[in-house]
Amino acid sequence: MGVIDVSSVSLSAGPVRLLADVSLRVAPGELVAIVGPNGAGKSSLLSVLAGDAAPSSGSVTLAGHPLGSLRPAGLARLRAVLPQRVTVAFPFTVAEVVAMGLYGSRLPRHRERELLDGAMAVTDVAHLADRAYPTLSGGEQARVSLARVLVQRAPVLLLDEPTAALDIRHQEQVMRVARDRAEAGDAVVVVLHDLNLAAAYAGRVVVMRSGAVVAHGSPAEVFTSGVLSEVYGCAVDVHRDGPGLLVSPRRTR
Repeated sequence: MGVIDVSSVSLSAGPVRLLADVSLRVAPGELVAIVGPNGAGKSSLLSVLAGDAAPSSGSVTLAGHPLGSLRPAGLARLRAVLPQRVTVAFPFTVAEVVAMGLYGSRLPRHRERELLDGAMAVTDVAHLADRAYPTLSGGEQARVSLARVLVQRAPVLLLDEPTAALDIRHQEQVMRVARDRAEAGDAVVVVLHDLNLAAAYAGRVVVMRSGAVVAHGSPAEVFTSGVLSEVYGCAVDVHRDGPGLLVSPRRTR
């Protein structure tokens, strides 16, 4: 059984169908990227995986536990979530925001300090530790929020567009962190718009459109010109260079 098991999940908001009969399994040690156009249902699926939205039908289990049976404290021990937008209304410092991920940890003080220092180092925010969170740029805030998620040390990591506000260097850095967590045995699910990042770092890709999964498999299997052109509604070229892939829109003169 995978750490995450999704079986025939559908989700509706009034008359609008957000997810339609989605099934997915993510095992320990996997990095799975969810891609697709705007409105495809990527964030809705992540909300269901996180336990933030209850499916209209179907079931979700986390480490063998029905998601709906887990209380907030139990959920926090099993999964850590980075949403698209994180709002901090008060002028907490960066160090204080990151430390929020340790709430209820019951770890020795020196171990908490190690986790905080390590998370801030790998996300390149240690030099911002004393800055007030609201004064940071969007990219800096995103990295601080990721550090907060990392210190939870949950075996399931759910990241919703973690690279959206970042420059190229930090995009690569974040994806290396996600890959490292998977290689350490965690189950990692990342929503991405950048198909090249998904191709470079994900072991498996789930392609969504209109709330449904239209393709899943390795990047080499699902990132084809035919699949991507149909899903995104524009001509997409996929260039293969040895084991690597480069995805780009087809430009015409």
